[in-house]
Amino acid sequence: MMYDTRMTTPRQWELLFFCWLLTLLATAGSLFLSEVMDYAPCVLCWYQRIPMYALVIVLGVGLQTQDPGVVKYATPLALIGLALATYHCLLYLGFIPKSIQPCGKGVSCADVKLQLWGVVTIPLMSLLVFGAISAGLLFAKRKRDL
Repeated sequence: MMYDTRMTTPRQWELLFFCWLLTLLATAGSLFLSEVMDYAPCVLCWYQRIPMYALVIVLGVGLQTQDPGVVKYATPLALIGLALATYHCLLYLGFIPKSIQPCGKGVSCADVKLQLWGVVTIPLMSLLVFGAISAGLLFAKRKRDL
């Protein structure tokens, strides 16, 4: 069966759907933590929400239209989020000195608000999700190149 080059392959569509589902769950989780659990997000959490919320829309439209070009638009957002989440984790773990921390006023970016199983924190969850989305987008791009 020959596929139109303007359409996603079934494997690509599955990978993009997985990435979209992750962004949807992460968005719902961040809204649950801030709106239901009353955890005020820090500055870095807000910065990470921007690409995550945008990814929900970008990937959703790409899935609906079956546009393989969505990988080009979603990858920079995922990598920006990954960089911010990495910085947040380094800050949380104490590798970033206080003099260059962006959270001067309001909620501290280094405070422990939630810790699952004694290890998984909110910054780590963000890092894992952005990493999984970036990997999924990379594999979706590679499927197109084959």
